[in-house]
Amino acid sequence: MDNPFPETQTFVTHLECGMHHDRYEADQLHGLSKAGKPLLVKYDLDALAQAVTKEELASRPATLWRYREFLPVRKSENIVSLGEVHTPLIPVPRLQGGNGTVWIKDEGRLPTGSFKARGLCMAVSMAKELGVSKFAMPTNGNAGAALAAYGTRAGMKSYIFCPD
Repeated sequence: MDNPFPETQTFVTHLECGMHHDRYEADQLHGLSKAGKPLLVKYDLDALAQAVTKEELASRPATLWRYREFLPVRKSENIVSLGEVHTPLIPVPRLQGGNGTVWIKDEGRLPTGSFKARGLCMAVSMAKELGVSKFAMPTNGNAGAALAAYGTRAGMKSYIFCPD
């Protein structure tokens, strides 16, 4: 099968502890920072602004991967996708109050029916890039379904545990 995702440069420079700003390599497997905090992705935004225009982004298919340069996966063969589409904002006039229109984001159009698909799509793609072959996750819901779907798509083992 042909890879539908062309090679594109990513502008991720490193990961950083949100508390102490310690720097971590983006191309290595990490858990939390030394401080026990999540790692934040950092970008070369100046180079990114020079490399891609708003018009170019708008001309691409309306999928998560439209924004490849903003995403950490470096090699297109590591992208694990189930067809993540853009999800619409739907106005709900009946809920409109004095502060304007209420909008609902319809995430049910994603492959696993939940916004969790986006995060697990990226996590499994990065895990593949970093050589991970097995996953385990404690969850009672949509994250487990998304991990199972993307892990299976990637040919990886997924273990989902449902806590009491």
